Amino acid sequence: MAGNLATSMISTLVRGANGIQSNPAALKPAQTLQLFDIENCPYCRLVREALTELDLDAEVYPCPKGGERYRPEVVERGGKAQFPYLVDPNTGVEMYESLDIVAYLFETYGRRELPLKWKVGKLQTLGSMLASAPRMGERMEALPSRQPEYLLELYSFESSPYARPVRELLCNMELAYTLRNCGRTRLDEWLLPPIRERLGITPDSQLENRRQLEAAEGRVSIPYLFDPNTGNGLFESADILAYLRDTYAA
Repeated sequence: MAGNLATSMISTLVRGANGIQSNPAALKPAQTLQLFDIENCPYCRLVREALTELDLDAEVYPCPKGGERYRPEVVERGGKAQFPYLVDPNTGVEMYESLDIVAYLFETYGRRELPLKWKVGKLQTLGSMLASAPRMGERMEALPSRQPEYLLELYSFESSPYARPVRELLCNMELAYTLRNCGRTRLDEWLLPPIRERLGITPDSQLENRRQLEAAEGRVSIPYLFDPNTGNGLFESADILAYLRDTYAA
């Protein structure tokens, strides 16, 4: 697990503050966005970073290599197995191409000008490719699993090095989940949870998902997985990985 987290940390460092800070969208979708996605795909990462930046939730449908659960739906909808693929049930828009999706999210929900960093999209793509490199040893192929009746819920932000292994396993096992973005908006949210607890600091977050997690569990620590099929809620990457394998591995 230590080596796994080490390469995940490197991926996070490569992307700097991308996928960590949030500046919430002016408009929140009435119906949850749907993203067909491969976790370590550099193009998919860009879309997930934008979702964190805009504090937008999404239903994530993992489409690893060899996957048969959701990949056929993308081909049926769009005509090809290319990822990411966004479905917006609020507007009827369905689209490929990561940078087009990012621009769409900012225009439709951010209601503000596309930030400069996204205007130089080729540099962002290159940076995301570099961030994928340390994780190339992680499997991107589908693993057999039992499909839950209800979508799992993952409280996460894109560049969390601890959440990344969880999202990778969810992708491998083709386990769809609702991504509850929990980016950072305050300086005290950058402190690690044990340090916040030791200093008696409870950040007064402006983000709904962080507030909900604090209310439900008494603390905010990423990742947090809630399984509505069993009623279980877990912090800590290693515990979540073990739970997913024990509960859903075929």
